[in-house]
Amino acid sequence: MSYDVGRGDLVLCVNASPNHVTGEPVPLVAGETYTVYDLWLFACPCGRSDALLDVGVGFAWCQSRFRLLPKPKAKDKRRKVSVPKELEKV
Repeated sequence: MSYDVGRGDLVLCVNASPNHVTGEPVPLVAGETYTVYDLWLFACPCGRSDALLDVGVGFAWCQSRFRLLPKPKAKDKRRKVSVPKELEKV
């Protein structure tokens, strides 16, 4: 594939068609995001990818079923600073 996927990356399922070898329905949902738990460099029998992904559903899926999502960027949070109250002497 043209992009590098690694453990912990978020991927979007774009192809939830039946299994291309057995024809059985797959438990993946198109449009859902999954976390990659493991990656196996193995040529898929369909010839469209060079890796299989473990996303915690079923066993391993062809990398061509997924698209890599960009990593979220860190955002600065504004924090409220508490100022001590000044007490008047009586």
